[in-house]
Amino acid sequence: MARSITLRLILAFLLVSITVVALAAGITYWLTVREFKQLTFDQARDRFVADMTFYYQANASWDGVLDYYQLRNSANSRFNPPPDSPPRGPGGGQPQPQTLFFALADQSGRVLIPAGNYQTGDTISQAALTQGTPITINGARVGTVLVVGSPPPLGALEQRYLYRTNLALLYAALGASAVALVLGIVLARALTHPIRDLTTAIRGITQGNLKQTVMVKSKDELGELASAFNQMSADLDRVIRSRRQMTADIAHDLRNPLTVIGGYIESMQDGVLKPTPERLEAIQMEVRHLERLIEDLRTLSQADAGELSLNREPMSVPVLLEQISESYCPLAEKQNVTLRTDVEKDLPTIHADPDRLAQVLGNLITNSLRYTPAGGEIALTARGEPNAHVQDARIAEVESSGKNASLILTISDNGEGISSEALPYIFDRFYRADPARAHGDGSGLGLAIARSIVEAHGGTISAKSAPGAGTRITICLPGI
Repeated sequence: MARSITLRLILAFLLVSITVVALAAGITYWLTVREFKQLTFDQARDRFVADMTFYYQANASWDGVLDYYQLRNSANSRFNPPPDSPPRGPGGGQPQPQTLFFALADQSGRVLIPAGNYQTGDTISQAALTQGTPITINGARVGTVLVVGSPPPLGALEQRYLYRTNLALLYAALGASAVALVLGIVLARALTHPIRDLTTAIRGITQGNLKQTVMVKSKDELGELASAFNQMSADLDRVIRSRRQMTADIAHDLRNPLTVIGGYIESMQDGVLKPTPERLEAIQMEVRHLERLIEDLRTLSQADAGELSLNREPMSVPVLLEQISESYCPLAEKQNVTLRTDVEKDLPTIHADPDRLAQVLGNLITNSLRYTPAGGEIALTARGEPNAHVQDARIAEVESSGKNASLILTISDNGEGISSEALPYIFDRFYRADPARAHGDGSGLGLAIARSIVEAHGGTISAKSAPGAGTRITICLPGI
């Protein structure tokens, strides 16, 4: 395909160049012929005027001018001779047929030298005289030259000049076409080189090598295309690696509970262990762990398909936060962590699913408890913000009504924090900022589920963190 585009570009450059050169040559030739004919006409007229002026100056009148003109005209092939040339006799040569005629009228408009429809003795109107060329002697108009007929055909000298001009134009056109062909090849290869690189990189992706990079050599559309391809390739490689890691993590998280359950059951069947309530409770805990993992995977699959069900209703945020605080305070106290809430007055009412939002806040608080040491603190705050960026179209109506447009929920802790390298990926599935805890408690899907639920509500979720400085999760939801 790249070769086809290269050939098309070369032919396009060549065709454009030939068209431009041909058009320029045609216009140049037309202008040259027109101006050359005009030049010969002006020269013939000027010679006739000069000849008649010479005659009048020599004779002080127009008497005998017709005889003089016929004698001069018969001695010339086409044009009147210069005024200082001696007149030739009647046998001086055979004149060529004349196609350009000049008529001469005296100062009163009477025709002295006939031509065309003007006959000797005719009187020409003043309007026709004004269109002629005056003959003046000492500032006085003594006659008028009138043109009758059309410019004569070019002679051999003029035709030879035009032939050489055409030949020069032809050489110039051939040279320009050759240069255009060379430039077309160079430019076409330069333009299609990035496309060939992209084609090679795409073939590499189809063969399984997802991490492909092409050189960005310009800032034009092709450069933007190369940059977009590099970004796509990097994202695709990261997503595929994340999928593979997710599959391995799912297999691991499924295998551990099943191994525990299978071990207990096999030992009980062999009589090694007795089915005591404690052992049955341990099996039940592993079953609940599997159920949570399966439910989390189901929630994410629904979010991916755009089928995450939300039972939206107008709800009071302070009531929801109070319930969440009461639910997690015992667990926080057990870990010697302070859980406090800070709710702004007159918060906007939101249109949301209370159970889903409780699930989001629960996942975030659980995650903070996991990484906040004893003596630490977790703060759950809520405030209104008029111009927060959300994804819901109702924000325009809210802003126009003068109410708070958005609700800002923040969960912050003073725990371990997250490195800058890991921060962009904490909402990815099965991603854990601490690899040492990659297979600890939790499915590794909590933050991914939280993002899916928040985005399903038309909101946004983001994180700020630094090692040793804790983590701050911010949720922005549209108000009503």
